[in-house]
Amino acid sequence: MALFDGLLGNASQVDIAAVQQEYAQILAPQEKIERAYKLIRDMFIFTDKRLILVDKQGITGKKTEYHSIPYKSISHYSVETAGHFDLDAELCLYISSSAVPVKKTFNKSVNIYEVQAVLSHYILK
Repeated sequence: MALFDGLLGNASQVDIAAVQQEYAQILAPQEKIERAYKLIRDMFIFTDKRLILVDKQGITGKKTEYHSIPYKSISHYSVETAGHFDLDAELCLYISSSAVPVKKTFNKSVNIYEVQAVLSHYILK
């Protein structure tokens, strides 16, 4: 079902320890990963300092873009919970330097309230 969710554009939560090790080279000293979600090859990683969007490009996925968004740059966000017929939840991030929000879709196995709580914790500091 995870592959099917990925093909539909849904993200699912992944093991933090594995992500911490895999992406250690892009983390600042003492930066800690709080949550990580994967969408086929792409990821978005919530750390205690920023949100990192990982975009694997090309057929092989060797070329990778790392988009770092400091929490202080997020002007506001919205979450949309899953419904009876629409089983996906959605997160929209509005970055102060961009008019277009960053949108991510989560499958029903991800607790969107947990994602919202992580964001709130760091944005409202």
